[in-house]
Order: sequence, then C-alpha cells, then structure tokens
Amino acid sequence: MIKNGVKLRWAEGKPVLNGWLSIANSFSAEIMAAQGYDSVTIDMQHGIVGYDGAVPMLQAMRVSGVTPLVRVPWLDPADIMKALDAGAYGVICPMINTRAEAERLVSYVRYPPTGVRSFGPSRALFSAGAGYAAEADDEIICLAMIETAQAFENLEDILATPGLDGVYIGPADLTLGLQGRRYAPGFDRKEPELLDAIKRILTEAHKAGKRAALHNGTAAYAAEAVGWGFDLVTVSNDVRLLAGAADASVREFRRLVEDVEPADRMDSGGY
Repeated sequence: MIKNGVKLRWAEGKPVLNGWLSIANSFSAEIMAAQGYDSVTIDMQHGIVGYDGAVPMLQAMRVSGVTPLVRVPWLDPADIMKALDAGAYGVICPMINTRAEAERLVSYVRYPPTGVRSFGPSRALFSAGAGYAAEADDEIICLAMIETAQAFENLEDILATPGLDGVYIGPADLTLGLQGRRYAPGFDRKEPELLDAIKRILTEAHKAGKRAALHNGTAAYAAEAVGWGFDLVTVSNDVRLLAGAADASVREFRRLVEDVEPADRMDSGGY
C-alpha cells in the first residue's frame, strides 16, 4: 500500500500543510493538489460536494501524489466508509463531543477486530496499491473535530480514545460554542480566551500522544500555529483563494484604469 504522506512527515518531525476543497470540480481539485500542499481535504460537510463529486476529485488529485483527506458530513458510518472506499487516506469528522462518539468514529474507520468497517474498498484497491486490507488501519488517519463547549469539556476523555490519531480544531464553531454571540465566528482568533482554549487543546493532545490540527484563514497565522506546535495546519480554501485572487485582480484593474486618462473621447454622434 502506498504510504500516507502525512504520517511520513510527522515521523520526520515536520508539520503538514493542508489544502481545502469546497468546490465540487475535479479540475480545480487537480490544480490545488499540484500547488505543493502536503495533503488536501475535500469538504463534504460545508463544501458544495457530494459523493459523486468527491470521487472524480480524488481521482484528479492522485497524479500529484498529494495525500487526500475527506471531511465527512457527520458521524455516519456510511459516509465515513464510502469516503475511505473511494480512496481517502484520512477522515476528519465534525462535532465529536464525547468519548463514546470518538470511539464510534474510530470503529467506522478501522477494520475488525479493531473496528466495524465493512470491507469493500472499490477504488482504494487501485488508488492505494496492493496490501490495502492488511495495511489500511495503520495508514489511514482518524481526526475528531473539537468545536463545541461539550467537546472542550470532554477533551481529555476524547483524547484517550484508542485508535484516534488526533483532533482538528474548527475555530469558527469553537468560538460559537465557547463564547456564543460575543464574537463573530471566524478563523485566526486573537482573543485571549480563545487563544487559551486553542492552546489548551494543543497541549492536551500532545500530552495524550495525539496530533493537533488547526484550520486557519491566512498563511501567517498558520505559520504562527506551527510555532506553537500544531502538527497540521489548513490555510484558507479554494473558495476564499479564488475570491481573494479575483478581488485583487479587479481592484488592481480599477486602480490602473482610474489612473489613465482616455486618449480620445467619442462624441455622441458616431463611432
């Protein structure tokens, strides 16, 4: 079986830069995967991506050699198992609030006797290479999202779950969960109480021998998070990158055009 590139970087003591795909398009997935990320995640929770869209995206990313991950819509065995059968090398699962839910997540990711995953890796048998049945449990990453007050309260119990590789922080929902409407949801938190919460999750994860991942809005904040010790950082997503690049291009054009005086002005009488 082809080795998991994320695990290889972790074994070398290196952080992982993760890309994020919310647009259901194989060509944009292919482009993003070719930009030098260590891993790229297809977002089937908040992204505009269904299963029929995710499969060709996974196929398009394969040529780059990037490690493909999937954020599944929910803690549902069908969604999780189908994502893995399609070739995902890791699952990020939202709204894990208790150890019992974390245990269910792990069981859906691992084959018996460790878990209850049904065997039928239709595409993964080809995309991941020979030896899938014997090696998948060791290669596939299982990450639980910590993003609610309940999850934060149960953090140590969640982290004690055998077979769980780590936790993934969703700062927007974590902000809502811990602060309600006091702050607007979003990434790159600077509020002391939220920074303390984020760093506590990081500390507890490492104390439990687990990995810690963080979703970020900017490369600068992600680099700072790596300095704190985060093992995987996501920087923005395809939607925001496209919108940001388009906005910058339009603004530059408007600025240049406003600086240029027209050479001639046509009168209203003709061409």
